[in-house]
Amino acid sequence: MSYFVTGTDTDVGKTLISCALLHAFAEQGHRVIGMKPVAAGGCDDNEHNEDAKKLRAASNVQASFGQINPYCFARAVAPHLAARFVGVSINLDRIVQSFGELAAQSDVVIVEGAGGFKVPLNDHQNIADLAIRLELPVILVVGMRLGCINHALLTVDAVEASGLKLAGWVANVVDANMAMQDENITVLKLRIAAPLLGVVHYQAVPDAKVAAKELDLRLLAQ
Repeated sequence: MSYFVTGTDTDVGKTLISCALLHAFAEQGHRVIGMKPVAAGGCDDNEHNEDAKKLRAASNVQASFGQINPYCFARAVAPHLAARFVGVSINLDRIVQSFGELAAQSDVVIVEGAGGFKVPLNDHQNIADLAIRLELPVILVVGMRLGCINHALLTVDAVEASGLKLAGWVANVVDANMAMQDENITVLKLRIAAPLLGVVHYQAVPDAKVAAKELDLRLLAQ
């Protein structure tokens, strides 16, 4: 019972929702671990990524940063470019191995992607290829802001074309002043077959525990 979290774009709240899912599953009594396979930017002096640290803090089973975040790059650019800058090629086998180690220790692994669903990881593979290798159902985070309908539906098409199951989606309000927010959510509900797991309202200071209360895990498509 693990899931791959992707988003309609960068900065749509994938980490917030991934941590919220961890809290929600933990509330049900599950052993949970968050994973950030590839991170570019936001690294501290120990090469620990900020998103990975948040996922680790939200987990109730502890694992090493090497398992949680196999690839961490300093530059905040597309992962394949950040890797190329330091002479590294991202290897999916290494990520799959780390995932297996985490899955062996837990009931639920929440794997957070980087950027959107088609972000390149190396010269030939992208985030979609990683999700396929992990064989995980996908949860889509839709950043509620102008343009989200197009981005969401294109991402849904890409997930379905990959052969993976879209288990559900989350409407994460990232623009507190978004015009016709409710109407946009209604449009997406009519066009996305997977269930809406919840609407996470705008938070000036994001709090994953608060966001967890706005998710309904009972709706996850199995």
